[in-house]
Amino acid sequence: MLSLSDVTLHYGQSQILNGVRLTAETGRITCLMGTNGTGKTSLLKAIAGTHHRSGGTYVLNGETLAKPPAHALAAKGVAVVPQGRMIFPLLTVTENLMTGFAVLPRAERSIPGEIYELFPVLKDMANRRGGDLSGGQQQQLAIARALIMRPKLLLLDEPTEGIQPNIIQQIGRVIAHLRDEGKMAIVLVEQYFDFAFDLGDRFTVLKRGSVVFESEKAGLARDDLLAAAGV
Repeated sequence: MLSLSDVTLHYGQSQILNGVRLTAETGRITCLMGTNGTGKTSLLKAIAGTHHRSGGTYVLNGETLAKPPAHALAAKGVAVVPQGRMIFPLLTVTENLMTGFAVLPRAERSIPGEIYELFPVLKDMANRRGGDLSGGQQQQLAIARALIMRPKLLLLDEPTEGIQPNIIQQIGRVIAHLRDEGKMAIVLVEQYFDFAFDLGDRFTVLKRGSVVFESEKAGLARDDLLAAAGV
């Protein structure tokens, strides 16, 4: 679904990404790991089109893309669950979900029942304002909002950050379910090592904006990844 090669990214005079490569396949989870400040979130923003690459090749679903804006990539099936969730605090849960309709044809603008099967709390709180939800509930809302877009590529940036353990477990089950459905590729940025190692099918580690380690899950020793990721 996604293939990046030799991707570079600059903020002003600073080079943030240096020749990064990454692949994400439908029905699999690619985990992007590394310590704070290594460029993980910047890479997700480059994939989503909110930050424009300085160079490199970007292939999405077999189509080589130049530097399309974020709304064009969203229309092509790229959905983001950003760090910090970024839900609309004054909109209700239902209204937050409906913001995902923007990229859909009018005939498809509905909230699938599966959303409430995955996140029952959202049905119970449909008329509550987003800002009144707990952090874990807001994270569930942010993931659900992304799923409304029927993504082909789902980007998740630190979905466990600041979330209570029981919600982390639920989110992990949802991500595994989405992978197993085989309808989308998933790129997961995560510093909670055990969460990432349990879910990941492929691992890419960044350090100072460069790829320093890549491996499939099969045959990978936990300690080897832990040492490479430095988390």
